[in-house]
Amino acid sequence: MDGPASASRAVSGVGCTNTNEDWMSALCPRLWDVPLHHLSIPGSHDTMTYCLNKKSPISQGESRLLQMLNRWIPCITRPVVLKWSVTQVLDVTEQLDAGVRYLDLRIAHMLDGSEKNLHFVHMVYTTALVEDTLTEISEWLERHPREVVILACRNFEGLSEDLHEYLISCINTIFGEMLCPRGEVPTLRQLWARGQQVIVSYEDESALGRHRELWPGIPYWWGDQVKPDALIRYLETMKSCGRPGARPRPVGAGSTYEDTSCGGGAHLRRHVQWGRGPRTTSLPVEAGPTYDVTSPGGGVHVRGGVPWGRGPRRRRCLVGAGVRTYVLLRHVPLGVGSTTTSSPVGGGVHY
Repeated sequence: MDGPASASRAVSGVGCTNTNEDWMSALCPRLWDVPLHHLSIPGSHDTMTYCLNKKSPISQGESRLLQMLNRWIPCITRPVVLKWSVTQVLDVTEQLDAGVRYLDLRIAHMLDGSEKNLHFVHMVYTTALVEDTLTEISEWLERHPREVVILACRNFEGLSEDLHEYLISCINTIFGEMLCPRGEVPTLRQLWARGQQVIVSYEDESALGRHRELWPGIPYWWGDQVKPDALIRYLETMKSCGRPGARPRPVGAGSTYEDTSCGGGAHLRRHVQWGRGPRTTSLPVEAGPTYDVTSPGGGVHVRGGVPWGRGPRRRRCLVGAGVRTYVLLRHVPLGVGSTTTSSPVGGGVHY
């Protein structure tokens, strides 16, 4: 979430003196036994962009065109890139004090950097080093023994296998027994009993296979909003979708369909959750078609006799964007006979 970036340091400094720094320990006791993935946990998007280095090169992960522009006209390119890249104005300790418990840490090794100096990156590199930042987080946790943070480590630009091992050894050394190893999603009460405060989400499959203390990538909702009111509206809308990354919940037998008329053609409007995004779309169909929802091989399919538009035309529909892709199968009469078409449906769509 990018909300803090809209506030000045003077204003946000006042906000950091509130009670949010210990909000987990202040939750009502009935929430202590709820698995963490059923709690609403605030996070910051590109957590470390408050300390981007104005003199650093453009990230190697960016396009060649942007890197060439930076070489040819740096006086124009650099200010634009920096303005685009900064999403936070609070430092990591201030973010934790403000209540942030999910830290988006995009880690990189600079091409010309020293062998084991790892930085954070978002188009350009940070002045802060990864090891120093992890130590700062550890020290904050020692002062707040009943707060739990998720460290979402990702990107890994320029990291070799040796550098991955170096990074993981730093994580183990700095946090030690604070780390919660991979397994069943814990509750706050369980974590407090074990003295564990850190869940490391590490988006590298080979490292996950070697280290049980690492968790796979944890899905989240990115509000992509600067104004607090807009962010709150987004999150209120998303509450109806269940937790981020939850398995899709298709409608089955006995579901309610709403037939509407749009431009003289019949449309079937189905309100169906397919994971993340709260979008609704209407499909042109005949009135009253029958749908049968099945899940062959773990995939979600919808089958039904559905005329897709008017006349003998094929139409494909790519809806939304998401990590998972589901296939929507329709037996579509296209003039003479019938044909089956498939349309990829993004992981974050209401149909």
